[in-house]
Order: sequence, then structure tokens, then C-alpha cells
Amino acid sequence: MSEVIVTVRGEKERSVAPERAVLQLAVRADGPERGRVVERVTGRAEPLRDDLIAHQRSGEVIEWSSNRVSVWSERPWNSEGRQLPPVHHASIEISATFGDFAALSWWVGESADTEEVQITDVRWELSPETRAEVERHVAAEAVHVAVERARAYAEALGLESVSPLEMADAGLLLPKADQPPRMLRAMAVDASAPTLALQPADIVVAAAVEARFLAR
Repeated sequence: MSEVIVTVRGEKERSVAPERAVLQLAVRADGPERGRVVERVTGRAEPLRDDLIAHQRSGEVIEWSSNRVSVWSERPWNSEGRQLPPVHHASIEISATFGDFAALSWWVGESADTEEVQITDVRWELSPETRAEVERHVAAEAVHVAVERARAYAEALGLESVSPLEMADAGLLLPKADQPPRMLRAMAVDASAPTLALQPADIVVAAAVEARFLAR
């Protein structure tokens, strides 16, 4: 056997401590009077916005946003099939990105201690610069794994060298006509799941590549 084409897959992942926490919360209220419901929501949301402005000025909050009041009504039915008077609902969604996790814990404890405020999500993230750097290093390490795997195959076949022919993110390397297609995961996935726990969870950045080598 003088030469053979070797197709391999290289994978690598790295756990990185998060740098940011994206907090999602909602201020919600309902009641029989539309105006009163809107007043309750706006009155509760205003001090939250003021606090976020202060935290942003101090550098603990990177950015934040808030939408306008959403108001809707419904007429529920009772168990006897009778339609009841209208119930009005109002909601304001607020998002804030914290760079200081101690400030986040304190702010959540102070701000969510009312019936109208609900914490809906806390998502841990890396800064765009850190994520790009980690993805670049992990991708390079995945390529190294693919090269070493191809060399191991070549040595097992009694061949001495490998030369790259094709390389791509997992799932992008088209199969040869005599190879069955495979379902593959995309490169650079974030394995961290949304959680309401305020203990930062490491973010797993993973890379997967496919490559073909000519082994001689």
C-alpha cells in the first residue's frame, strides 16, 4: 500500500469562567382597573431603572435596556360558564448585563423582593473579545487533534507521512461519493445552559473539525 486517503475528525473544548451575567426580569401586575395596573407597573419599574443607571455609572453594569409597558385585557370564565368582568394586565421587561457578580447578587436580592418583580433568566457569558480569542485557540487545538489522529492511522498502516487535502468545520466537509453522509455538530458551541442560579457556571467552548489527508 503506497498511499491512502485518511478522513478524520478533531474535537477540543475548554472551560472558561464567565465574565458577564445577562439578567432578564419582568415587572408585572394585574387587576380590575386598567389605569391602576399601569400605575403599579410603571411605579415599580422606575426605581429599578434608576438603580441600573447608578450601577452603570459605577461600572458594575455594562449595559441595560427596558421596553415600554405592554397592556392587555381578558374576560375570564368561571366554573359555571359565566364570563367574569375584565382583568387587565401590564408588563415591563428589563434586561441588564452585569460585569460585577457581587453587585448582581445584591441587586437581585434588593430588587426582586416584591410581588410585581420576577427574575426570568440569568445567562452567563464571555465578552466578545474573550470569546473570539478562546474560539480561535480551541479551533487550532481541534486541528492539531485531527493531524495527530491522521498520523496515528498512517503509522498503523505502515505509512510515514500525511499531507492535508481538505479541512472544514464539522458538517461542512462534503463526503466522497462512496462514503455515507453523517449528521455532525457545528463548530464552536456554547454548552452553558440558562440558569437562575447566581453562582457563575463555567462556559464550555467547543470546536470540531473534519479533515482529509493523503497518507504515504
